[in-house]
Amino acid sequence: MPASLKNNWATHSYHGSEEHNSRAVINRYLGYWDANPATLMPLSPKDSAPLYVEMMGGAEKIIAKGKTLFDQGKYREAYELLNKLVYAEPQNSQAKDLLADVYEQVGYQKESAGVRNSFLAAAHELRHGMPKGLTPKSTGPDILRAMSTELWLEYLGISLDGSKVADQHFVFNLKTPDNGEQFAVELSNSTLTSIKGQTAEKADLTITLDRTALENVMARKISFDQLVAQGKAIFEGNRQPFELLMAAMTPFTPTFELVPGTKE
Repeated sequence: MPASLKNNWATHSYHGSEEHNSRAVINRYLGYWDANPATLMPLSPKDSAPLYVEMMGGAEKIIAKGKTLFDQGKYREAYELLNKLVYAEPQNSQAKDLLADVYEQVGYQKESAGVRNSFLAAAHELRHGMPKGLTPKSTGPDILRAMSTELWLEYLGISLDGSKVADQHFVFNLKTPDNGEQFAVELSNSTLTSIKGQTAEKADLTITLDRTALENVMARKISFDQLVAQGKAIFEGNRQPFELLMAAMTPFTPTFELVPGTKE
């Protein structure tokens, strides 16, 4: 970066960072691939790490080299090696502790809060495991009301375990009269897709309920069966494929490892 820009406080990493933003610009205009065939179909870190560890002579040599690099202040080189070892041996406490020390030093040096916290969070997790306690709730009433029906259907699409409905194909219409919306929803090729503003003439099932009632289903406060019993939802047609679809949904958890070997 030119000195004239580097010395301007507005270009510092307060609301972004070189690490994130420069990569984003490259991805937008050039794409994520550098045209090297070896990077087109790379092994996952979990699959490649054991090979690197074997070729580097094992954990003992890697830890020794990592300590040397750490003492020299070569933190990026240190975590390049130690990260491989932690992936190959997730329960190696010596490797995890040393990698945590390296990440901590990198975090201390970073001006960007986002980058700093990434390194410090990983260091904490390596030392103490995944944070315990309740996870933040992201399905409050206000959030759900702000989530469009179209977006909710897309969410169902990514929640679908396609292997459970591999041989299924059916179409259903979803109508919410209180806001005048309607959707044609299709399950085919283990994929759920929807079109807003359309309905299928030969749908297997048509579901009619107000958007306000649907919000309670979205919040898992009430089931479709309960709404039908209350006269607040109407199912016309074959409901069995729809039940199979709902049974194939996978619940997501907001908790996941930042680094390997930290989940109990």
